Amino acid sequence: MNLTRGTGLMSHVFDGYAPVKGEGPERRNGVLVSQEDGEAVAYALWNLQERGRMFVAPGEKVYEGMVIGIHSRDNDLVVNPVKTKKLTNIRAAGKDVEVTPQSIRIRKRHLKEHERKRAARELSGAEDERSIVA
Repeated sequence: MNLTRGTGLMSHVFDGYAPVKGEGPERRNGVLVSQEDGEAVAYALWNLQERGRMFVAPGEKVYEGMVIGIHSRDNDLVVNPVKTKKLTNIRAAGKDVEVTPQSIRIRKRHLKEHERKRAARELSGAEDERSIVA
């Protein structure tokens, strides 16, 4: 993913099922997470390119909580990929959400930002309780 800057092709041949061996590698970078439903806009993605590498292209459907790129830093960042440039005398079009069987999309476990914050607080609270008991 890092060598191709998100533009590499991947293919595989299924070999069989097997038990998981060891733990997977941890990621060092955070992710860019969509805060809106709709269609990704070139204007918004162009402004977000300095924040990290994009997984989506202009015109692709996105939804709240969808991972749309890799953040250049180690934390997750909530961004708005459907933000349009303000134009005079032009009305905004309606926003649709479409899930297609041709695409594989990565998403956060909790789609809403406030749900992710609540889950993080609950997780850190549980870790604090374990350290008190130990």
